[in-house]
Amino acid sequence: MENPFERYSLGDLVGRRTLKWQAYPADVLPLWVAEMDTDLAEPVRDAVIAAARSGAVGYPWGRAYPDALAGYAADSWDWSLDADTVRHTADVMTGMAHLVRLVTPPDGVLVLTTPVYPPFLDLPAITGLPVRLVGLTGAGRLDLDALAVAFAAVRAENRTPTLALCNPCNPTGVAHRHAELEQLAGLAAEHGARVVVDEIHAPLVHPGATFTPFLTVAGAERAYAVHSASKAFNLPGLKAALIVPGAGAVDELTGGLPATLDHSASSIGVLAHAVALTEGRDWLAAHLAGLDQNRRQLGALLAAQLPGVRWQPPEATYLAWLDCRGLDLDGDPAEVFLTRGKVALNSGPTFGPGGEGHVRLNFATAPQVLTEAVGRIRSVLDR
Repeated sequence: MENPFERYSLGDLVGRRTLKWQAYPADVLPLWVAEMDTDLAEPVRDAVIAAARSGAVGYPWGRAYPDALAGYAADSWDWSLDADTVRHTADVMTGMAHLVRLVTPPDGVLVLTTPVYPPFLDLPAITGLPVRLVGLTGAGRLDLDALAVAFAAVRAENRTPTLALCNPCNPTGVAHRHAELEQLAGLAAEHGARVVVDEIHAPLVHPGATFTPFLTVAGAERAYAVHSASKAFNLPGLKAALIVPGAGAVDELTGGLPATLDHSASSIGVLAHAVALTEGRDWLAAHLAGLDQNRRQLGALLAAQLPGVRWQPPEATYLAWLDCRGLDLDGDPAEVFLTRGKVALNSGPTFGPGGEGHVRLNFATAPQVLTEAVGRIRSVLDR
């Protein structure tokens, strides 16, 4: 099968007017921010062009996006969500911040698992809540014992814990298992904790792994999930996301957030995301196959040229979490690879405790770019 990431040469990509390709000089290979180096699904492109030509760019209206997510969830994850209970929001992290404020009393404590997507670490400042950090296991999975201790400690202070979770996990690429999530829901219920989950990478799961929506596990009725088609269908600049309440949180969501929230998404974004989920599935299937090819290529390149780098091939996302502590570098690996090798990766410490000595690499790019990037890093070590 053709790898769709082979359609664009490095020359094509360098000229792109996006953050990924413009934040660094043209001689730097950018394998950092989570956007894919590919095209749009044809139905999405056609719908966006038609809307622009007709001037249909006012405030968003209607239930097309929630209905599209409900259809996709039913077909992909056997999840029957009620589209009528779903709320629009501008993007996933905006939705997460609103929800953390909604469910957490003034004396509450925000609990985060680290390493985690850096905007999670901004939530304490945004919400004004103190934070308690809980490390993931060495395999990048949930440390349920440590979470139980953290919940109990917060409760011992007569405070209420709220957990903000990333599922699948960015940066480790772990797709949390059903049993793990069900045990987590039980712990939250036991300790009176609320759970708010970012599930933006849900469609991006590789062969051998399965995505479990948190709201489908027993005990998660009062939790929330935030979804968006932006990562899976490469629409990060067309802002739109959806807040999905558990069955026991519907009334709270209905009355707890202002109506203006539903108008904060881009109308073009809402359109693009709805069309992607309904008409872009063949495009997604082809790109998932291409990502799996890239993932295997990256593994072969690391084994051949960077055997000192440890990694666990991600179960989900198009992000590789690379442990560079065995390379004995004199500084942050991301800074070393950027200044000496002209390869831009995400710095591990920005993901919080547990990120030291790591980098995050985005492999949703042309295979030739992956090969060149690993070769440049190898040359840094050779020097």
